[in-house]
Amino acid sequence: MLFDRDFVFYDGAMGTMLQANGLKIGERPDIMNITDPDNVERVHRMYVEAGSDIICTNTFGASAAALAGTGHGPGDIITAAVRAAKRACAEGTLVALDIGPVGHLLEPLGDLAPDRAYELFREQAVFGEKTGADLVAIETMSDLGEISAAILAVRENTALPVFATMTFGKTGCTFTGVTPESFAEMAQRLGAVAVGLNCSLAPSEMYETAERLARSTDLPLIIKPNAGLPDSKTGLYDLTPAEFARQMVPFAKIGAKYNARTAGQSPPCAAVSLPAKPEPRNTAMIIGGCCGTTPEYIKALREAFAEL
Repeated sequence: MLFDRDFVFYDGAMGTMLQANGLKIGERPDIMNITDPDNVERVHRMYVEAGSDIICTNTFGASAAALAGTGHGPGDIITAAVRAAKRACAEGTLVALDIGPVGHLLEPLGDLAPDRAYELFREQAVFGEKTGADLVAIETMSDLGEISAAILAVRENTALPVFATMTFGKTGCTFTGVTPESFAEMAQRLGAVAVGLNCSLAPSEMYETAERLARSTDLPLIIKPNAGLPDSKTGLYDLTPAEFARQMVPFAKIGAKYNARTAGQSPPCAAVSLPAKPEPRNTAMIIGGCCGTTPEYIKALREAFAEL
């Protein structure tokens, strides 16, 4: 079983890898599933060879709303994306249907109706299951209403397990004010099988938020930080694979069982005083990389975590 392991390894970034392999600035990565599937498959295979147990499809922006005007819909994009990922898999590698934000805030903060968001996510999930995805990875969410709609759409219309991650800032909250405590409570109640953090920050910058999340759930944790910050001139990120892995090692200690009822009320978006940590338990932690990471980062992670 996947969660019988101490650590499960995700892949890293897709967009920056495709840019290094022919994708021009401003072009949509999702469309490459149709126009250049061999290139997409090549990136997936590089992550598999680097040691990824789970690879995410190239479908972060594959909702009908995001694809409007491209001449493509979720069906053909997702079908091509899942097939490219499956061709790259080694024995035992799982394919996660990647689902990102719609790109519009939900009412009342924005103009996206909740039932419309639900339908957009339902459509993606159904196509993903039909084509053979093993699970759904909902990621880089910042609004609690939107990620709730996404989890419900997958759970109520497919049999696929759901991984759910949100992106938090240095304050410990998303830009819409969601706390890790409220996210953990909601996601676990709606049936996610793993929850976590991705994007925005380097590993060391999201450690405290990860601790707060761990205190609020007994689900396996997902940690997918960025490779630091990109240089404004070169676009290169400032953490090397070795430094990224070094900053990730402390997260191995967070795999502990916390009782959310003893953690108190959800704190405001600010630094908080946390209770003493209980003894760790053996639990899976799903680790990988987000923006700026490459197969070299996943390889470095596997090496760093090999003896932990």
